[in-house]
Amino acid sequence: MQSSGCGSNWDNIIPFFQFPGEIRKVIYTANAIESLNANLRKLTRNRKIFPNDESVFKAMYLAIRQCADKWKTIHHWKPALQVFQIVSGEDRVPVNEL
Repeated sequence: MQSSGCGSNWDNIIPFFQFPGEIRKVIYTANAIESLNANLRKLTRNRKIFPNDESVFKAMYLAIRQCADKWKTIHHWKPALQVFQIVSGEDRVPVNEL
């Protein structure tokens, strides 16, 4: 009987849970990635024909810039920096960043 592959996926996710909760909140980016992918899919779905490859790249670039404008702040960054400072030491994490 073959394995369904769930074990290998679980092995990849276990290290994530070793980080404190404050750090997991910052490094978990699936929502941002899914949002970007949805915007890019919407762009290509609404405009099925592009005159050339360069126009596709330009349209994708502009869509990514538009999405990036919404990502000005990193949520939960201050608590994560504090945990990084505790774990890594004050000399590795600049205090003025807190």
